[in-house]
Amino acid sequence: MRPWIRLALTVCTSVLLVFSPLSRAQQDQPETKRRIMTKIVPSYPSLARRMGITGSVKIEALVLPNGSVKSTETLGGHPLLAQAAVEAVRTCKWEPAPHETKEIIIFNFHPD
Repeated sequence: MRPWIRLALTVCTSVLLVFSPLSRAQQDQPETKRRIMTKIVPSYPSLARRMGITGSVKIEALVLPNGSVKSTETLGGHPLLAQAAVEAVRTCKWEPAPHETKEIIIFNFHPD
């Protein structure tokens, strides 16, 4: 077998081995859509408003069984808007569930 073919096969096999556990871990996560009991509308940051920054911010929240937010991760959006979105998500309350869930929330920031 030629060396470059052997190298290509080795690289492909390594990539499959590295990413396979991630795929299985993602499949093990239950995908739920818990209902938000208390939703807070984020305040539009004044600096972002003055600069004319608009857009959406996507936040992933890890929600505890009691419905409170354990942690958040910003998945997309302008950093000036993201902080306001994270603060709003941290004050939201979801319906109770038997286990922790990951919930995705998207906030749209547009001037009135």
